[in-house]
Amino acid sequence: MSQPVDWGPPPAERADAARNRRLLLATAREMLAAHGADKLTMDGLAERAGLGKGTVFRRFGTRAGIFQALLDDDERAFQQQVLSGPPPLGPGAPPLDRLTAYGRARIGFLISNREIARAAIDGRDPVRPGTEGPMSRGHIRLLLGQLRLGAADLDVLATQLTAALDGPLLLYLSSDALAGDAADNVAGRLARGWEDLIRRVARP
Repeated sequence: MSQPVDWGPPPAERADAARNRRLLLATAREMLAAHGADKLTMDGLAERAGLGKGTVFRRFGTRAGIFQALLDDDERAFQQQVLSGPPPLGPGAPPLDRLTAYGRARIGFLISNREIARAAIDGRDPVRPGTEGPMSRGHIRLLLGQLRLGAADLDVLATQLTAALDGPLLLYLSSDALAGDAADNVAGRLARGWEDLIRRVARP
């Protein structure tokens, strides 16, 4: 049987650096909640957190780096739910149920983090074709292996399913369709589409 995917621990940090990181991320989230992503700047974050501008620049590098760090923080929390949370998203459910639950949860995660994801894209370093989520392909490949799909090329199939899951969401990141209650409708439609796709792939 395939072994669980190991995404590894976060890089080790000095105590003071870890404390500053937690403070900056918490402060950035407060500013996001109060004023939105457009109002979050490097200088403003430094002032609000009571830290020097140099500390903020060394930590994040660019304004987009703030949002990349926020997204990474949320990503790790999401990974923990997949690795050790309750089933069917976490261990303990049949692989088809876990694969379905993963897609539904991932769609909800991407849509709820769309504002941060948009701001995390640095125009000087555009998203390259083939870029995929940090955990999707590995986890999908693991669960496909447990489904016993015969002669299917599981590596290719995992890549294609990852694109089907994460790819369309990228199109919605800047869409007005996600404003207000419409986001729930989009999330529901995408989740139902994912479940239908997975059940068709797994059909004997």
